[in-house]
Amino acid sequence: MSTDIRTYGNYINGEWTISASGKQSASLNPANRNEVVGYLTMSEQSDVDRAVEAAVAAKKAWRKLSGAARGEYLYKAAAILERRIDEVAAMMTREMGKTLPEAKGETARGVAILKYYAGEGMRKIGDIIPSTDSEALMFTTRVPLGVVGVISPWNFPVAIPIWKMAPALIYGNTVVWKPALDTGVTAALIMECLAEAGFPAGVVNLVSGSGSVVGGRIAEHPAVDGVTFTGSNAVGKQIGQTALARGAKYQLEMGGKNPIIVAADADIDLAVDATISGGIRSTGQKCTATSRVIVEKAVYETFRDRLLAKVRGLKVGDGLQPDTWLGPCANENQWKTVLDYIEKGKAEGAELLYGGHQPEDPACQDGYYVVPAVFDKVDSKMAIAQEEIFGPVLALIQAEDLEHAIELANDVEFGLSASIYTQNIGHILAFIQDVDAGLVRINAETAGVELQAPFGGMKSSSSHSREQGQAAIEFFTAVKTVFVKA
Repeated sequence: MSTDIRTYGNYINGEWTISASGKQSASLNPANRNEVVGYLTMSEQSDVDRAVEAAVAAKKAWRKLSGAARGEYLYKAAAILERRIDEVAAMMTREMGKTLPEAKGETARGVAILKYYAGEGMRKIGDIIPSTDSEALMFTTRVPLGVVGVISPWNFPVAIPIWKMAPALIYGNTVVWKPALDTGVTAALIMECLAEAGFPAGVVNLVSGSGSVVGGRIAEHPAVDGVTFTGSNAVGKQIGQTALARGAKYQLEMGGKNPIIVAADADIDLAVDATISGGIRSTGQKCTATSRVIVEKAVYETFRDRLLAKVRGLKVGDGLQPDTWLGPCANENQWKTVLDYIEKGKAEGAELLYGGHQPEDPACQDGYYVVPAVFDKVDSKMAIAQEEIFGPVLALIQAEDLEHAIELANDVEFGLSASIYTQNIGHILAFIQDVDAGLVRINAETAGVELQAPFGGMKSSSSHSREQGQAAIEFFTAVKTVFVKA
């Protein structure tokens, strides 16, 4: 083991520690799998237990602070993260592959989220309710859940854990955070920022390790009052069932199979740009990424040809290089999954028009790269049109008209994000009314949501709760109704 490469431990009760097991896991650069970015401690259930104990011990004093006082810690953390934005972004690119401009943008979003929720400490947390008793006062207030377990994914290693932890903390909860191993070094840098901000010992804790051990223990621990999770449907359902069995609150944000509809009257060039940005940027590794491209037959060939022309010009390479448009898949498993789906699409009878293979560039041979794939002649029942791939794969589906396009858009188990390109107000209103998605975007790509707006999906995409914005208070607090009689 090289002494030049840092080992990143857990952060429990205000101290950095190594797991009781002493085991470590290497975090690799997906742009060059021979490069070790850092080593991460592999925790056991006993490490989770210590973190939960610390969070339990800290929760009483933390909840007694005013919202404004808790907000000051978030403001400090925002300032520290902003100061380290270049360092954090570069590590994110090295550890999970997205381009440096994207990584900087995500880190800046993390700063903005911290500032936003710092301000939430000064907002109202209840309402006065008229009582039938004229001599009584009745009102509601909100109280924190207690200890919240945060289980976050690798695709947005800064934004997603922060948009979970910041509201949890501002509303008076303490946190035990299990980040994805694939971006464990980036997570440790975020934790360093929170530690430097001076949060009291035990208020926010980080435990590194495998999902089955660390995530599983967080979900089942009797002292964890709520669990917020973003990741795959299979794991999310396990966590939800485990939490439900012991009466804990849970929040799940899972998969998507997001459609963009291109109507016959759409601005084709704008729709092409939105499809590429929404579906291929970040190597398609967004839960809101465009996966299905549903195009009315009147403009299908025109759209397809313009899309292909632009996709062919995208530069695949190391995200640290300034001319790279998309980087590698984040890890070997995801890379193999994407390639497997491409083969499955061909076997099912879809026509691969472009891409779907490793680049020939010698500089890309040691990384998990895939040339973005565009499939034609896709039937809605094919696996590549039904299952989440989480990679740079676009499935083109022809629709007879707008009504047929919306039927196709809804013909999956997911309902996270959907968009339409049209200039017809009637089409817009029909789409808003009829599409089954928690995030609906008009003349904009499927990917992305502003931090002050509620975010979440329908059907199998979520547990029907919402993250971000003021909606976050619904999960991280409980309503207490108070009746006062003089």
